[in-house]
Amino acid sequence: MHEIHESAHYMLSGEEVELWTGPQLQQRDVARPGDYLFVPAGMPHVAVNRGRTPAVFVGARNEPTAQESVLLLPELDALVP
Repeated sequence: MHEIHESAHYMLSGEEVELWTGPQLQQRDVARPGDYLFVPAGMPHVAVNRGRTPAVFVGARNEPTAQESVLLLPELDALVP
């Protein structure tokens, strides 16, 4: 989770990627090339690529210290599908 910044991602190539979000990672969205993903600040999330090829994204964040606001949530590890 990124505590203080939001993220936007545009998928350039790959097969499909699942984005799991929510307090218990219960919301599943699927991105394919040409899709846009938005993750608000404070939202637990994980991306899962089940394809055989790498997924390539262009990403942007609204916070210059983006890596400094990462909060790991090990209690959600077992919920990652």
